[in-house]
Amino acid sequence: MTQKKHKVQVKNALGLHTRPATAIVKLLQNSKCDVFFTHKRETINAKSILSILMLAAKKNSKITITVDGEDSEDTLQKLVEAFENRFGE
Repeated sequence: MTQKKHKVQVKNALGLHTRPATAIVKLLQNSKCDVFFTHKRETINAKSILSILMLAAKKNSKITITVDGEDSEDTLQKLVEAFENRFGE
């Protein structure tokens, strides 16, 4: 098992609000690995909508994604793409 980390930037005008948070949780629901987001000094489970919202990550915030588990590479790639595409907004 390998742990992977990647830094992304929040591009959504409203930051990580309900819609992107929902998209993240949906994207991760079939993922077999653990996924964590770290913003400032807080690390949360990215499979929890409430935790993502509690990060209160605004536009241009830097988030470190940490994935750990068997499909970590695939999961990380999907997440990075989702951040790049502003979760379809």
